[in-house]
Amino acid sequence: MSMLFTAFEIGKVELQNRIVIPPMCQYSARHGEASDWHLIHFGNMVLSGAGLFIIEATAVDPRGRITPYDLGLWSDETHAALSRALQPARKYSKMPIAIQLAHAGRKASTARPWEGGLWIPPSEGGWLPLAPSALPYHEADPAPHVLSTTEIDEIIEAFVTASLRAVDLGIDIIELHAAHGYLLHEFLSPLSNHRTDVYGGTPENRMRLTLEIFRAMRDAVTNAIPVGVRISATDWIDGGWTPAESVMLANRLKALGADYIHVSSGGLSPLQKIPLSPCYQAPLAETIRQQSGLPTIAVGLIQTAEEAEKVLVKQQADLVGVARAMIFDPRWPWHAASKLGAQMKVPAPCWRCVPSELSANFSPELDPFTRGQTKG
Repeated sequence: MSMLFTAFEIGKVELQNRIVIPPMCQYSARHGEASDWHLIHFGNMVLSGAGLFIIEATAVDPRGRITPYDLGLWSDETHAALSRALQPARKYSKMPIAIQLAHAGRKASTARPWEGGLWIPPSEGGWLPLAPSALPYHEADPAPHVLSTTEIDEIIEAFVTASLRAVDLGIDIIELHAAHGYLLHEFLSPLSNHRTDVYGGTPENRMRLTLEIFRAMRDAVTNAIPVGVRISATDWIDGGWTPAESVMLANRLKALGADYIHVSSGGLSPLQKIPLSPCYQAPLAETIRQQSGLPTIAVGLIQTAEEAEKVLVKQQADLVGVARAMIFDPRWPWHAASKLGAQMKVPAPCWRCVPSELSANFSPELDPFTRGQTKG
């Protein structure tokens, strides 16, 4: 039996298989509000056959957006827009849906990637980014605003409020974003955190904000809602955040009730040197899994069914994130099932399109189309 197509539980949420669609920014919101693009995107992803879909990095504050077009969850308006975009996905799919709550820190107020990705000044609709220290991401950018302890408390509260909004939306799992050089990662790494107060200096102090936010979120939501954390396990720069510190952080998060660690890497500095290759981050997930005992999601250039299966067989992770390959091929799980000889259900209207030679692997999912209907 293929391990990729065995069930797995995150907290009390059961996944039908171990394929995770990680957060992928769409940069298609307006004032933080989900658009029709999100409605289509969500529908596409939840009909893919994966075990879990994680909504893109969702800002808890307008100043925490990477671009002016980021998704947000900081107001009644952003809550209502996201609710509307989720309704069809919820109606026609039983796939669990998670959301990643985030703050971009010093990497905020930039143009979308296909528009150059450079910092947008306030005179052109941008804003001054926030950070632990007055160190810009790019040397040519202005120094970010250094957060005071009062402002840090406000950010903690913003994460809590967004978590409660997510619960109200019926989100199944919440993920805290502490990776890719965004605000919490900036506090974690000594390369971007030069503070001399309780939030800087020692590894314990640099971990403090991530742990405080996680604890506040965990306390605010019910035990039925699993909460996980995405981290960059290494900065890929000498003197930066290390895998050993990631293990320390994972163990502290586990003690606070974390349900999983989503293991990525890099993103803190343009000076990083990442040795890219298929599954290159899986060994990082394996280390954290072995030394913390927490379930891990491995991600990073995992493109084929065979690669995903190998990560699980080698016990490098409990779940496998397939991101860009899923956008390129939204039926990636179907094709993976056929390659690995696994059984899976597909939406009933699509079932007849399965090639006859593969029909033994697939059966129609009827429940979403019969729920609430009566005979007669």
